[in-house]
Amino acid sequence: MKKGEITEPMKYDFTSVIERKGKDAMAVDALGGKPGFAPDAPEEGFDAIPMWVADMNFPTVPTITQAIMERVQHPAFGYFSPREEYYRSIIRWQERRNGVSGLTAKCIGYENGVIGGVISAANVLCSKGDRILLHSPTYIGFTAGLGNNGYKLVHSPLVIDEDGIWRMDFEDMEEKIRKNHIHCAVFCSPYNPVGRVWERWEIEKAMELFRKYDVYVISDEIWSDLILEGHQHIPTQSVSEDARNRTVALYAPSKTFNLAGLVGSYHIIYNPWLRDRIRKESSNTHYNEMNVLSMHALIGAYKEEGYEWLDELRTVLTENVDYACRFIREHFEGVEVCRPQGTYMLYLDCTTWCRNHGKTIEELEKACWRVGVAVQDGRMFHGPCHLRMNLALPLSRVKEAFARLEQYVFSCDK
Repeated sequence: MKKGEITEPMKYDFTSVIERKGKDAMAVDALGGKPGFAPDAPEEGFDAIPMWVADMNFPTVPTITQAIMERVQHPAFGYFSPREEYYRSIIRWQERRNGVSGLTAKCIGYENGVIGGVISAANVLCSKGDRILLHSPTYIGFTAGLGNNGYKLVHSPLVIDEDGIWRMDFEDMEEKIRKNHIHCAVFCSPYNPVGRVWERWEIEKAMELFRKYDVYVISDEIWSDLILEGHQHIPTQSVSEDARNRTVALYAPSKTFNLAGLVGSYHIIYNPWLRDRIRKESSNTHYNEMNVLSMHALIGAYKEEGYEWLDELRTVLTENVDYACRFIREHFEGVEVCRPQGTYMLYLDCTTWCRNHGKTIEELEKACWRVGVAVQDGRMFHGPCHLRMNLALPLSRVKEAFARLEQYVFSCDK
């Protein structure tokens, strides 16, 4: 039996192919729309396999739908306050999934989205024009959100070690912090787009560096539930007392349970000085308000069935990743990928393949798009000759996508 191969019957459905066209799904309905943003629509004869937007093509856990439908049966949707059950659900989830202890409701605050939370925290910690440290490759949401709000981004490139694992370059980080007088860093854990799940010693070393130079940390941990088998998420705030008080951590059920269309994230901030100011900043526009249905969606997600569903999902994603990485290694000579440890994204380095075949990355991605394999342009993430690929689909669709890539793209110079 191959590593990651599913042997036990699944309780939940991760094999049905959902028809998302016409159901408000950007991943499908936007194809062929905005040039430079969405992939081209496929040529006639090929259906679209959505592998660009970071959402999933699986039905979510049934308790979410049930919780929403139960609330919808009541005909009033007026002003409301979050239920105690909302906070209890988060506290229980963080304790059971991440080993968090001592979390209380007062440390939890609602955010319309993780990027919105990043901006609110940056607005408290920085002045316009300040430099903020990030790693690269860099999530496009950080680049656009922070850049649009007047911050200058300083990138410390991750490096691939001899074992094919992405690592932080601590010497480069320290040099750039010192040289640029940086006092704010955005930390991504697990790391998007390369799928790295940081080990405790790595987080400890980074946080010690941030302590040394009095750098406050905004930690995007939206992918923390989507850890592949054999790895464990370590919350940034958990590695030391200083990290606990220096860090704004951002979470959401949206990535885990495919709820992005409902909107709803949350922050965890233990430092009361920081917490009060960020809550005040995020409330200034009066747009950062919870939706009653997103509240019930979170409560439904964090029920007992949600724990079971997530465990099955992690098994499915692990199998998909193993299949994809093995296929690339065996069939796509010149394409390099470091096996992710978390998320459901692959970050493909096509530099050697493009050089050997006289192709540009734009020509390569358009060849993928023509046959319906809607991958994402990795240049958006500061990858000069890269593709980003979503594997959160039924394995049958993943296999179909790679079969098309082998037949029409990577084995064909036309």
